[in-house]
Amino acid sequence: MSGEVLITVSPECAGSQSVSSYNASKRHERTETRERSARTREVHDCDAARRIVSAGDASRQTVSLEVSASPRPPTFGVITVPVEKGPPMSVPTAIAPTTALSALLDDLRGEAPDIEVRASSPETAEFGYDAGTAPRRDALAPDGPAVAFPATVAEVQLLVRLAARHGVSVVPRGAGTGLSGGATAHADQLVVSTDRLTRIVEVSPADEVAVVEPGVLNAALNERLAPLGLFYAPDPASWRISTIGGNIATNAGGLRCAKYGVTRESVLALDVVLADGSLVSVGHRSIKGVTGLDLVSLFVGSEGVLGIVVGATVRIRPLPVARRTVTAFFDSTSAGAAAIGAITASRVRPSVIEFLDEPTLEGIDAARDSGLRARGAALLLIELDGFGIDEQTAELTTALEAAGARVRVESDTDAEILWELRRSGRRFDERSWFAGGDVAVPKSRIAEVFAGFSAIEARYGVAVSAVAHAGDGNLHPVITLPIPVDADPAVVPASVHDAADALVRAALAVGGTVSGEHGIGTVKRALAAEELAARVREAQLAIKTALDPAGLFNPGKAL
Repeated sequence: MSGEVLITVSPECAGSQSVSSYNASKRHERTETRERSARTREVHDCDAARRIVSAGDASRQTVSLEVSASPRPPTFGVITVPVEKGPPMSVPTAIAPTTALSALLDDLRGEAPDIEVRASSPETAEFGYDAGTAPRRDALAPDGPAVAFPATVAEVQLLVRLAARHGVSVVPRGAGTGLSGGATAHADQLVVSTDRLTRIVEVSPADEVAVVEPGVLNAALNERLAPLGLFYAPDPASWRISTIGGNIATNAGGLRCAKYGVTRESVLALDVVLADGSLVSVGHRSIKGVTGLDLVSLFVGSEGVLGIVVGATVRIRPLPVARRTVTAFFDSTSAGAAAIGAITASRVRPSVIEFLDEPTLEGIDAARDSGLRARGAALLLIELDGFGIDEQTAELTTALEAAGARVRVESDTDAEILWELRRSGRRFDERSWFAGGDVAVPKSRIAEVFAGFSAIEARYGVAVSAVAHAGDGNLHPVITLPIPVDADPAVVPASVHDAADALVRAALAVGGTVSGEHGIGTVKRALAAEELAARVREAQLAIKTALDPAGLFNPGKAL
């Protein structure tokens, strides 16, 4: 028996190596009947198309690749893969046609009436993007994806099984605060939101662990822990609104990474729903545990392409006996960046070391009238914690003053204001285009990266600034360009994107990485390929195929 696999992708797919994203067809497939062969599938990813061909070659089946001549809307290309008679292939079939989504929603109404499900419509458009890929406010809202809101782990399993039955791809979603397009979804996909999985199942001070569902907010967990004299260390800037599940999906970092590490260092075990709907537990409740491969680290940062995290056992710690905020202002950005090395050379290990360059201070002042720039042209904002706080302060002050800093121990009131300014003080003028992101470099090369901003500005005609988690070399650069009066704000010039790519390549050139904590998503897939060797990428795709052979979970992301 022969069949065919229709692989719907962007028109240039047939001639390109890969595509990072795809604007889904709205309803052009809905008039088609369900009389297609059961082996007919559609995917939105060139890489998936080529994996199907490769898998056919590996199984000695004749598989050819050609562009279909069948009429389609002009914004879509169709690659037709005829499959000659032979045994079934175990290959990624990925995304089903729109009619399959309609059939899935019919089944959900019949088999899972208690699960709230919203059909694809303009009202679900907000579930089609995350914080980093949101359209401008004046943009037209397209149809968003279908969205399901399970309230139990069993409901997540059922949703995955039904989606697999119909070949509909699933996009796991937390709070949508991501910045790399990891939770973007199309109109023919099903978003599985973890918003209602919000139980803090257990807090065990004796074991120093908490067991939580993925929809628990980072802030909510710490509110629960504080009366017990405990805290959960990871603290991304969005900690008040981001979920633990989302933090796990991107391996989120935050300000305290300098001392306590990124999310991975605080995750001991995970409960994960796999692509066949099965529930598995990986990792250990104990602090130590080396039995088997480290699958916890595999799922942390995987952006939902391997499975849906439905539970996490995380490490909690005693609240420090003391915390103190120290500021160090400098006469120039270069002087401040160079002084980061003085902290490393000392015996003090702050919990937080944040570096703000001159344009950042000016931007915060413009937005909040904070007066920071009057105190200096660059700022190291530092938090010390733990025992011996006076001794730590004395040694740190000596090291920084020797590097040219004006050092001050801030009052608790002023410290609270400063940290809030760091987290949310930056504002971006809507009269400018801008691109953001994150890269990470060895700490010893931070000053070199900042020094390279001027060359990028001169080459691309943009402005570049950055804040940095200086304790671990993680920079968050921002590229801006004023929008001319007669320009379309929605059309971002290539120079802005080219400058952002140049910053990433500058980080790679000094031994850095494409992303320190925001993940890869769709925004950084091509750049990640510049960092990872071909054999490494092949290994990652092999893992994806082993856990999700049909390409069900979050296709086109991370890998």
